[in-house]
Amino acid sequence: MPELPEMEHYRSQLSPLLCGQKITGVTVNRAASINEPIDEFTAALVNRIVLFVERRGKNLLFHLDDGHRLLLHLMLGGWLAYGEEGPKKDSHFQVILTFGDGLSLYFGGLRLGYLHRITAKAAIEQLKELGPDPYDARLTLEAFQKRLGQKKGKLKTTLTDQRFLAGIGNCYSDEICFHAKLHPAIAANTLDATATERLYHSIRHVLTEAKEAGGYMEHPLTAEDTLTGGYNNLCKVYDRMDEACYECGTPIKFETLTGRKMFFCPQCQKDS
Repeated sequence: MPELPEMEHYRSQLSPLLCGQKITGVTVNRAASINEPIDEFTAALVNRIVLFVERRGKNLLFHLDDGHRLLLHLMLGGWLAYGEEGPKKDSHFQVILTFGDGLSLYFGGLRLGYLHRITAKAAIEQLKELGPDPYDARLTLEAFQKRLGQKKGKLKTTLTDQRFLAGIGNCYSDEICFHAKLHPAIAANTLDATATERLYHSIRHVLTEAKEAGGYMEHPLTAEDTLTGGYNNLCKVYDRMDEACYECGTPIKFETLTGRKMFFCPQCQKDS
């Protein structure tokens, strides 16, 4: 599932491509991916202008000139492409938005994900349960320590709880725990001040490294996009079961925790 680095990478690429652009055409190949009848959705979007693109956690919000938003959540398997044509036949994309420059934004893999047209008020309501963004200036170390101390679950499930922090999922929770040298199954509220501070800085370090490397997804947005997926080769533990730890050589271990994949080094992460 795309996480904060992937969605921020999409946002940073889409902003200069779409801002100020008029939507001139809408194709919907799967009615369940949107929240209105196809003809109403299409009529409401044609001739609308994209003002800017915002990320909130794992969501993208396309702000339109009539005050509405397009709320995108890619969920598991969703991805985007932009250009004269998609890398697959048009029928393989659930939604396609065409713009005044003749190029289109293709929404693929929206079997669980969605693109909903909603009001600004509805967007606020729908996203109100999300926790702070890891980059929020108000999320100081002190504020983070307070939030973490109130959690009773395991560290990995805490990090992936979107009400705790918005944007972290399976991949980056494991990478963060490895960078902080903390076992992902340790009880979150048992970390001492030193470990909590280490975790706080690891969150921003890993997410920043992943953003700058283009995230771990392998679907480039455009034909010129050579950055997307660059973090795949930088993962230290995620999806590396039985491979040697880069730091100590111990085989990376795989387990499940409350139904989630969990990769860690049993030698470097002994805190459970």
